[in-house]
Amino acid sequence: MMRVIRVGTRKSQLARIQTDTVVAMLKTLYPGIQFEIIAMSTTGDKILDTALSKIGEKSLFTKELENALEKNERENPCDAVVFHPKFIGKTLETLPEKSAVGTSSLRRVAQLQRKFPHLEFKSIRGNLNTRLRKLDELQEFSAIILAVAGLQRMGWQNRVGQILHPEECMYAVGQGALAVEVRAKDQDILDLVGVLHDPETLLRCIAERAFLRHLEGGCSVPVAVHTVMKDGQLYLTGGVWSLDGSDSMQETMQATIQVPVQQEDGPEDDPQLVGITARNIPRGAQLAAENLGISLASLLLNKGAKNILDVARQLNDVR
Repeated sequence: MMRVIRVGTRKSQLARIQTDTVVAMLKTLYPGIQFEIIAMSTTGDKILDTALSKIGEKSLFTKELENALEKNERENPCDAVVFHPKFIGKTLETLPEKSAVGTSSLRRVAQLQRKFPHLEFKSIRGNLNTRLRKLDELQEFSAIILAVAGLQRMGWQNRVGQILHPEECMYAVGQGALAVEVRAKDQDILDLVGVLHDPETLLRCIAERAFLRHLEGGCSVPVAVHTVMKDGQLYLTGGVWSLDGSDSMQETMQATIQVPVQQEDGPEDDPQLVGITARNIPRGAQLAAENLGISLASLLLNKGAKNILDVARQLNDVR
């Protein structure tokens, strides 16, 4: 009998597009295996009347999906501005005074409020379809902020009115990268999806995730990153902000990490770094990326970042 592998996914259109993309690649690589896609609703999908930062749980959109973590090549990790039809051709800088910009991300609000003080930032919830419908059909928002990668995967590149570069708004940890979640003990499935690893994306994400974990960050505090791999150097920029963006701290560090060629067989100890399993990527490169993230977080904490994060958490709790 043909082996059947069940792949869980959120029900949203973007989640299905991303899942279908990964499954299509696996079907090409493993024609003797049948892949069955199971769609389900997550906590984050069900609670739409509360800001993400206020729900008080982690893994809001993944907790119900138990199928473990691997990487595919990363798309543009930056944020994009989508404008109401009457403001096509504008930028955030040229929007009228007091224009409402929708986003559910504290990270985006903290950075953009500091950069564009003439704008008002308001929470907006729902999947991409819902948010775009709210933007187009209601008169509440002049623009909304979404991930470039999500818009590209939905085929909605024409709605991108402005791409926010890192000097304007650094992105979320792991944004733009696709992950496949697998149970830790399912070694055969880990090996099966391991062929999809993009080494550069994987190392950048390890550094970003290590940075966030060492800071003990999450949805309730504004933390952002930017990574670049160039000439054997991995550059990691990370920052923390107060909720209103008035207080911030940002630093850049680098480490020598050659992007490795995938190995046929990984180490027997099967290292798991910040939730990522990659037996076919050399352990030394993974550890160097993790240490870079930890070192940058330690540098910020030593300079007082903990106080900024603690105050942000306290203010978010009382809002």
